[in-house]
This record gives sequence, structure tokens and C-alpha cells, in this order.
Amino acid sequence: MSAAPLNIVVLGLSLSSSWGNGHATTYRALLRSFAARGHRILFLERDVPWYAAHRDLPQPDFCRLEFYGDLDGLRIWHEAIAEADAVIVGSYVPEGVAVGTVVQRVARGVTAFYDIDTPVTLAKLARGDEEYLSPTLIPGYDLYLSFTGGPTLDRLMRQYGSPAARPLYCSVDTEAYRPLEVAPRWDLSYLGTYSPDRQPTLERLLLEPARRAPELRFVVAGPQYPAEIDWPANVERLDHVPPAEHPAFYAASRYTLNVTRADMIRAGWSPSVRLFEAAACGTPVISDRWDGLDTLFAPGTEIVLADTAADVLHALRAQPEAARRRQAEAARQRILSGHSAAHRAAELESYIREAGARAPLPEPAFAALHGAAPHSFPQVDVHEER
Repeated sequence: MSAAPLNIVVLGLSLSSSWGNGHATTYRALLRSFAARGHRILFLERDVPWYAAHRDLPQPDFCRLEFYGDLDGLRIWHEAIAEADAVIVGSYVPEGVAVGTVVQRVARGVTAFYDIDTPVTLAKLARGDEEYLSPTLIPGYDLYLSFTGGPTLDRLMRQYGSPAARPLYCSVDTEAYRPLEVAPRWDLSYLGTYSPDRQPTLERLLLEPARRAPELRFVVAGPQYPAEIDWPANVERLDHVPPAEHPAFYAASRYTLNVTRADMIRAGWSPSVRLFEAAACGTPVISDRWDGLDTLFAPGTEIVLADTAADVLHALRAQPEAARRRQAEAARQRILSGHSAAHRAAELESYIREAGARAPLPEPAFAALHGAAPHSFPQVDVHEER
């Protein structure tokens, strides 16, 4: 593949709506920076009512965004998929196995699976849950782009047969996420959709500190929290904070809390996009622990690690203001030096070009994997591919 501009197609969970998912902000930061490198992008999004009702970016200025209603509706984009230099299918795409099968049969360029939920995906596969990816599809993707690094990459290649598993951590648009002069409103904030496996940590590291320190102010922002949760009086609830308001949200927080899903803790090397966003905004982060975190941020100087409510309260009450500010600036500099969206876009381009330069599978091998000759336009009933 030459160094000419790339033409890529992305089939992702959502670009148009950030409601109830972190995928949209991840795609927006990455693809905006990818487009800034001179590449062309078509984003295909399944038109579903829960995102249609909460679209906060219906017309992006950095790529073409189109919607399709179902697998039959995806047929009109077969030609674009075939002609693209690379086609990327994301995790949690509705009927993702069928979509991936179509992409692998139709695409002539590089095919990639972009897993924004790698530990969750692998836990699903271990249970036989093939909601959006199946083991048989993994060898057929030229690239497996993973939100998780470390030993998981070796597992994807050794156990599942990925030709090339590469880390593509989340990132942040440092132009949009930056420090703001905002009056402090909360001592500790948390931004995240409700998840049953995160809730015990949220209870331990935010709700319990709130109960013990009624003089401090807390906030939990995000949708889908059950009505039966007993919120302390000093914990404010916000149902949704759109991405455009994230910097102000973080700026109003003396500290913010990072809580990691259980599957991601077990896998390690799985940073949350909220972690990078907060650091880019100059807000100090208190986080739970997981393997690989110390390769991203230096504990004690760039991030506070907490196991108990007492650890959190020590940071909130005992940390001198000058030390708090030094931590915030050190974490921000770490983001600017290696975790901006511009860094990730450069990595994505290098991975695509690397995959494009590799020799394609011989036709018999390709046919054995996919049940069809490569580079053909299959006239198939997509409903049979579910």
C-alpha cells in the first residue's frame, strides 16, 4: 500500500450519539484526527431508536456519516466496502457477526475488527456468547485492533488465530478536552453509565466516602442507574453529560474517579477513555487498581490509586492543593506526550499500511476461512448469515 491518502469505511456502534456509550467519543476523537491526516472516512451506523432520540453529532464535519436500517439496508454500501482501502467493524455493532461476514466477503482492502471492549468480548466468547463477534471470524480479519494491550494481544493471536493483534488504546481530542477556569463544584466526580460490575467499586470508592464525609460534595453522572440505589444527600445525580460539556464537568471537580469493569481488571492494560479525558482536562484522577496502569500513569505522581474509602478520603482531605495541581499537570503532560487522538490516528494508519503490505491469503485458504472466493460481490441472503 502506498503512502497515498486512505479511503476507509467504519461500521461502528455509534458516532452520532454519545448517550449511554463511550464508543461515540472514542470514534469522534480518533476519526477526526485520522481525517486531519488527509484520509477519507465513511462511517456506517445502524439506525436504532435509542440513539436516534439522543443524537448530539448528526452531521460530523470530519467524515461522512450514513445510517442503515438492517442487514438488507447495508447492501447499498457493498460497493463502498469493496472499494475501501480498509474496512473496520467495531465491537457491539448490532448483528456484528453477520456484518463481519459480509465485510470479509465483500472487502478488497484490509479488514479490521476494532474492539473497544476486548476483555468483555473475550469473556463473552468463553461463554459461547457471539453477540457481535465469533471465533471463526477472528482469523479472517487482517487486524484485531484492541483497547487492551499486554498479554491479551498474544492470546488473540495464539488462541484465536488473529493474524495481527495490535493495541489501539482509547485517546482524547486534546483540542476539545483541555483545562478550563471553572469554579469548583464537587470534591469528587464520576462519569459513567451504570454497570452492575462497576457498582460495587463505585459504592466503595464514592458512595461510602460520601457517607463518611457529609461536608464534601460528590456527583455521579450517567444514565441507567436503578431507582433503588440509596444516594447519600451529598451526592448529586446527573442523568447525562454530553461530550461538549465534559471539560466543564471535569474542571468543576477537584478530583474525578475512574472505575474499571471487572473483565477489564482481570485482563489489565485496559484504560478507560474517561481516564484520558479527565487527565487531559487537568483534573486529578483517583482510580481502582489493575495490571498495566503503571505503564500509562505513574502512581503517586500522576494518579492516585485507591482500594478503600479511607484511601479516597485521604486524597480529598489531606492532599495539599499544590500537590493536587502538580499531579494534574503531570498527568496532562503524559496525555499530550503519548495518548492524544493524533497519536492514535498515526498508530491506526501505520497498522493499516502494515496489514496492506502483507501478502494476502492464497485463494484456497481464504475460501476455506470464508466459504467464498476473495474480492467477490456475494449474492447472498444476509438473513442466513445470522
